[in-house]
Amino acid sequence: QVQLVESGGGLVQAGGSLRLSCAASRSIFSIHVMGWYRQAPGKQRELVAGITMTSGNTNYADSVKGRFTISRDSAKNTVYLQMNSLKPEDTAVYYCGANFLLRDYWGQGTQVTVSS
Repeated sequence: QVQLVESGGGLVQAGGSLRLSCAASRSIFSIHVMGWYRQAPGKQRELVAGITMTSGNTNYADSVKGRFTISRDSAKNTVYLQMNSLKPEDTAVYYCGANFLLRDYWGQGTQVTVSS
């Protein structure tokens, strides 16, 4: 099993930055893929950014390319999402997800609110 704990959400003005953290309960190199997802009110959960633990390969939703960066720190078993140039449409609950032994695990979510 994997427990995931997110932190770093909050309220920020448009154009500002936030960094989200996702701490895993086990070595992140034992996990195949980790990612950040978001869900806005009335919308489905969508992938924002993903990272493959072994290769470090990343992928991003078109809406966040050039603004968001996903990274990992193996010493801290933590994955980050650096969010710059935030827009009101980035407002959502952000979830950390992990695929471990063919099962998906989720954190509790952290609210990000971007005011105009």
